[in-house]
This record gives sequence, structure tokens and C-alpha cells, in this order.
Amino acid sequence: MSRVLIIESSARQQGSVSRQLTQQFIGQWQAAHPDDQLTVRDLAINPAPHLDVSLMGGWMKPAEDRNDLEQAALDRSNLLTDELIAADVLVLAAPMYNFAIPSTLKAWFDHVLRAGVTFKYGETGPQGLLIGKRAFVLTARGGIYAGSPLDHQEPYLRQVLGFVGIHDVTFIHAEGLNMGGDFLEKGLNQAKAKIAQVA
Repeated sequence: MSRVLIIESSARQQGSVSRQLTQQFIGQWQAAHPDDQLTVRDLAINPAPHLDVSLMGGWMKPAEDRNDLEQAALDRSNLLTDELIAADVLVLAAPMYNFAIPSTLKAWFDHVLRAGVTFKYGETGPQGLLIGKRAFVLTARGGIYAGSPLDHQEPYLRQVLGFVGIHDVTFIHAEGLNMGGDFLEKGLNQAKAKIAQVA
């Protein structure tokens, strides 16, 4: 049995293509792996706060010196980090907002990229501690950006996932969704076909 952590980050609940892709992924994954345990965290409904002084204090201060806000921020970060550590498979649903990932997803990463917990510094530099996990990234994009200098999603996500030791990453892009004509149907169909292959 594997544990699958699914992170939703679309600001929209209705009409979201990334959520549509997530639902297909979940359905096909459950059909192929009926014993797996799936956890869905929706950052639009329950967002992680942006990195602030309380979270920094929670990380850096000894327990006896933390105030209530710092302790609450640390507890939240621990919860999110523990979910990631426990997962064997990570699924990120990431619509493209202004050429990058949603700020809610960036805030989630700020809570779980933690020195000494998900990565460490050694004599040769940083070393990821989440070895052996797989990740799938489902993106939804109004234009066609894969492989272009305007794609700031895939390079960034590959970097931060690799930073914590997750190097087995599959990207599934639904592109051209706002370009009119047949682009929407083609982009969706290509993404759905790839999900069917990998899930």
C-alpha cells in the first residue's frame, strides 16, 4: 500500500481544469491501486499562510522561548511537513498564474522546505532527505509554454522538488486552454491521455 498526497492549488472550485485533471488522476489511480491511501489538501479552502516572522520564530527559537503565535505557526508547518514525509507519491495540481505557480502553492513549499527535516546541508552542499518518492505535476495553462523561456513553473518545481530529494517527477501539461479554436480540446485530451498512461 502506498500513501498519496494530493495538493490542490487552483483558486477556483468550479470550472477549474487543474481540478478536473486531479479528479481524473484520482479515479484512475484508485482503480489501479485500490488499497492506496489518498489524502487531498486543498490550499484554496485551507491556505497555508505566507512565510512570516511567527513561522521563522517557531523554527528557530527553543520551545521555552516561543510565543503562542510562533508555536501555532510551527505546529501548522509540522502538520504539512509530516504529510509530505509520510507520502510515497506526491501529486501537485498547479494552474499557471502569471507564468508561475499560485502563491498558495509557493506558501506550502515555504512550510515544507525545512533544513534538517526535508533537506540538510553537508560538505558538498544541500542534500534532499525525501529520497524514493515520486511526484506528478498537473498543470493548466491558457497558452502554450512548455519548453519556452516563459515557463517558470516546470523549472522551479523541478528545482524545489529535487532540492528535497524528489527527482522522479512527471509533468502533465494541459496547454492552450484560452487560445480558442481546437486548442482547448486538444490540450485537455493530451493531458488526459497522459494521465491514463501514468496513473
